[in-house]
Amino acid sequence: MDASIIVTYRCPMRCTMCNIWSGPSNPEQEFRPELLEKLPQLAAVNVTGGEPFVREDLGEIVEILFRKTKRVVISTSGWYEDRIYALAAAYPNLGFRVSIEGLSEKNDQLRGRPGGFDRGLRVLLGLRRMGIKDIGFGITVSNHNSADMLWLYELAKGLKLQFATAAFHNSFYFQKDDNRITNLEEVAGNFEELMDRLLRERHPKSWFRAFFNLGLINYIRGGRRMLPCEAGTENFFIDPYGEVLPCNGMEDKYWFQSMGNLHAVDDFMDLWRSKTAAEVRAKVASCPKNCWMIGSASPVMRKYLPKILPWVLKSRLKRLTGRRVSGACCPHYDVGQDPRQGSSS
Repeated sequence: MDASIIVTYRCPMRCTMCNIWSGPSNPEQEFRPELLEKLPQLAAVNVTGGEPFVREDLGEIVEILFRKTKRVVISTSGWYEDRIYALAAAYPNLGFRVSIEGLSEKNDQLRGRPGGFDRGLRVLLGLRRMGIKDIGFGITVSNHNSADMLWLYELAKGLKLQFATAAFHNSFYFQKDDNRITNLEEVAGNFEELMDRLLRERHPKSWFRAFFNLGLINYIRGGRRMLPCEAGTENFFIDPYGEVLPCNGMEDKYWFQSMGNLHAVDDFMDLWRSKTAAEVRAKVASCPKNCWMIGSASPVMRKYLPKILPWVLKSRLKRLTGRRVSGACCPHYDVGQDPRQGSSS
């Protein structure tokens, strides 16, 4: 089981595709690190925000999480360079993912802070110089930066860094309801080009990333999810106030419900097995949203590996013979999920 810990809604950035900065959490009300002692053993944990490095007790949070899992990755804007280096020195096995939305001009425009690209790149290079192994950056594709995505992929490849992609969504978490891809063919075409480049690589992990990017094409085209969403079963989120949520993609116009607050129980599993948690899972099963985000897609890609493996191998073989894989043909895997799930874009 994977977990994402939203440690704060405070953020120094002013992103156009995310308004989380406009509704910051009160630091006096954010959960204290010791609350996370209640968590069970986990496969992996992502620490996110807001900007996690605004919390002065982030080191305490990381220390506790490493007792719960072997893999902890922090998502960051890279804005607080010195704090990042200090935490990396204390926890060299910690992973870092820096959000970069394009090359210099485009990134700073979309993230609303001049100098953001330079800081992010310096952080990546600085961490690599320190010998940190698990480092990379990711882009959230919107209407204006899909072409830059391809240049960032080449930058990551040249620097031998991990590269992750996403497409913008609407949800309570992003505090947005008007994120919508309007230049659909351009964005889908750039994702298809990225798929092609990933399938040329020798590492199998890149081939599965091509599958994930196919899911992003399917998402922005409004297609039904290729794999079921099992948020609240295979993964969960904890917000800055201790609420345990199935995902960060919920919208009030569809539904919103917490599984419970971690402060209210002595053991996480009491909450996890509760009647309320079962009600939330039932809502996930029939949720009409067709979200495709790494936090909920990655666990089901692992779970249903035998289902998606034929596509991965056939696509790799097709690319080896000089043929491109089309992003227009998105498979749908029926594993017994409710047909209502992911039926609306």
